Amino acid sequence: MNEFAEKLQLYFSYPFVWYALIVGLLIALCSSLLGVTLVLKRFSYIGDGLSHVAFGAMAVAGLVGLTNDMYIVLPITVLSAVLLLRTGQNAKINGDAAIAMISVGALAVGYMLMNVFPSSANITGDVCTTLFGSTSILTLKETDVIVCIIMSIVVIAAFLLFYHKIFAVTFDENFMKAAGVKAGVYNLIIAIITALIIVLAMNLVGSLLISALIIFPALSAMRLFRSFRSVVICSACVSVFCAGTGIFTSIMAGTPVGSTIVVTDIAVFFIFCLLSLFGRRKAG
Repeated sequence: MNEFAEKLQLYFSYPFVWYALIVGLLIALCSSLLGVTLVLKRFSYIGDGLSHVAFGAMAVAGLVGLTNDMYIVLPITVLSAVLLLRTGQNAKINGDAAIAMISVGALAVGYMLMNVFPSSANITGDVCTTLFGSTSILTLKETDVIVCIIMSIVVIAAFLLFYHKIFAVTFDENFMKAAGVKAGVYNLIIAIITALIIVLAMNLVGSLLISALIIFPALSAMRLFRSFRSVVICSACVSVFCAGTGIFTSIMAGTPVGSTIVVTDIAVFFIFCLLSLFGRRKAG
């Protein structure tokens, strides 16, 4: 036991461990806030679509030689979120079809650009890191933490500021339009915040695993709670707990950070399903 405590103390004496912990917890919190809204609006896969767009944008950034790909990734991802929202409201192209169309197209274009115009000799390693996140917490830098904190503050502040409008547009968008409220503006805010979360999470969990951070905590909370506020609070707690546990396990076991966090989310989801089933049997 003393050996375990000493090993843990040694790990947490390194700054990069704290960087991973801070970034992971902030990403988990931000992802969970809008996860409930996206699940209820049947836009769960918007995270998957936007993450693939971000992957394509990163390939473009590498092609033009930008050392900080955020300047290309962030605006392209936000623009794509707006396009998904507008296209999804088109009667000819449903929301899920629009997401699939943009998602597959961006992923294919990004991978093709990385192969035709390689920015490094290890293309496979670059693709793997981008899709599945950092293979080591050593890759996080102090600048990543600062950017993450700033963007997290923006996301959390926007969610709290427009909480009641987000609640209304989630459950009865038609009523909001009938009441004269510009529901499209708040849908746009949801799309932009989601895009920020996607860009925020790519360095840690990768483009293929981001949807899990958005979906699983929300679905877990819905197993036990019914009110919107309770589900959001529970989702945030579950997401932060899973992120902390996943990072801690990754440090001790040497597993990839992103995958470990998502596996923890999956395990907690099944636990909540069992608790929900037990509660229904007891009530019956």
